[in-house]
Amino acid sequence: MVKKKERSVNVSGKPKHSLDVNRNNAKATKSDNGRSAATVRRLKMYNTRPTRNAAGRILKHDLQSKDLPSTRIMPDRRWFGNTRVVNQKELEFFREELSTRLSSNYNVILKDRKLPMSLLNDHQKQARVHLLDTEPFSDAFGPKTKRKRPKLIASDYESLLKRADGSQDAFVEKHGAGTSAEGGEDGFRDLVRHTMFEKGQSKRIWGELYKVIDSSDVVVQVLDARDPQGTRCYHLERHLKEHCKHKHMIFLLNKCDLVPAWATKGWLRTLSKDYPTLAFHASINKSFGKGSLLSVLRQFARLKNDKQAISVGFVGYPNVGKSSVINTLRTKNVCKVAPIPGETKVWQYITLTKRIFLIDCPGVVYQNSDTETDIVLKGVVRVTNLADASEHIGEVLKRVKKEHLQRAYKISNWEDDNDFLLQLCKSSGKLLKGGEPDLTTAAKMILHDWQRGKIPFFVPPPKQEDEIEAEKDEDVDDDDEKAVTARKAIEDVILSQHIEDVPIQTDLFSEAELIGETS
Repeated sequence: MVKKKERSVNVSGKPKHSLDVNRNNAKATKSDNGRSAATVRRLKMYNTRPTRNAAGRILKHDLQSKDLPSTRIMPDRRWFGNTRVVNQKELEFFREELSTRLSSNYNVILKDRKLPMSLLNDHQKQARVHLLDTEPFSDAFGPKTKRKRPKLIASDYESLLKRADGSQDAFVEKHGAGTSAEGGEDGFRDLVRHTMFEKGQSKRIWGELYKVIDSSDVVVQVLDARDPQGTRCYHLERHLKEHCKHKHMIFLLNKCDLVPAWATKGWLRTLSKDYPTLAFHASINKSFGKGSLLSVLRQFARLKNDKQAISVGFVGYPNVGKSSVINTLRTKNVCKVAPIPGETKVWQYITLTKRIFLIDCPGVVYQNSDTETDIVLKGVVRVTNLADASEHIGEVLKRVKKEHLQRAYKISNWEDDNDFLLQLCKSSGKLLKGGEPDLTTAAKMILHDWQRGKIPFFVPPPKQEDEIEAEKDEDVDDDDEKAVTARKAIEDVILSQHIEDVPIQTDLFSEAELIGETS
């Protein structure tokens, strides 16, 4: 076999003719009187024309490297058919499975984009009135009409009043215990409440809350472990269930060091029936529950593997420790905190990891039937802004056990709240000119101690014998093993906190209270 002779390439740098590209690319001097390779290529570009064959058909277009592919779409029936088809039986099956699975807040829809969610919820949007089932059209109109008078809801004023009372009771049961416009037991109320008791209810604050909810994939409702039900926002939970079913919510019992361990575990068992619940103690150096919360957030990030990152919003009442929880997770002071309500003014983003972002939210108060004293004791109002703080001390003396007050303020006996304040003024030196006791300053001192946890108080959990058992689904596809593993890990983390030792301040309670023997 004869080896083919390769064509030699001009590498000497000297061109064979004026349009030869194989030349030195350096700029030509005046003595050379020549062209560079770039100049030759530019000149050849100016003279480009379409290349044609003998028949005149264009083989190569002007200034085009190759022919364009054909833009004609091949005819096919698949272009005009459905991509996926579902019948009524499958839709009904999906509706039943969805209603049974989503009844528990521990279940998660893994592939919601592949499910016909708009068809599943279509029957709820277009609910029929079923007028013809109640009364046929021929009985109401036409020659064969049998109806002489229309059917009314109520025949007289008495039945109308009963129906109105029933609808009012149903509304109160659905939307909460009532509103602040209702009176007390005697039926009377103040005509106008001071604006300080409306803190956390302004339009701006609610706007900040809904910004956080819309931006979050997981909503963490921070509760005060001393009164979880009192600092719980049922309105927010209903909003997520009705309008944001794709978002997840968990409860975080903060300040668990201010209550006995048996009370914390009791509230964990109670609240875990509604949502996943974790106990937490916010502290940068000595925290509790930080590893459990981080583990749960990582598992939620695994469940949302179709997203580049997830956002976790922290919401709740003022002064429950939302910003302190974020600082604990970051082990750094990234949010401004203070032992007074209303320190966080606007929402802010904080980066936890590459896939998890945290959102801090101002404290929001849902309007309910709380009295002014309840609002003060929940920590919504700053004590320094109270005009008469002594009127709220009576409720403090009712809620706190006598031995705790005796140990905290060294006062043995008292008749009423006024007598207690008088003795406290004398013992602490809170006196005005002429030796008159400063009751307002002493009352504010007690309320400061109450809000900062120096006075032991907690609401005991309801007694129950049933233990929470995590639901397990055995029918699992192979494609969902990662997501099921993540969900099981969340349940294990929550159940593990029922066994762990919760840190508490033992100097606040007696041995009997720590064990749980006293009521």
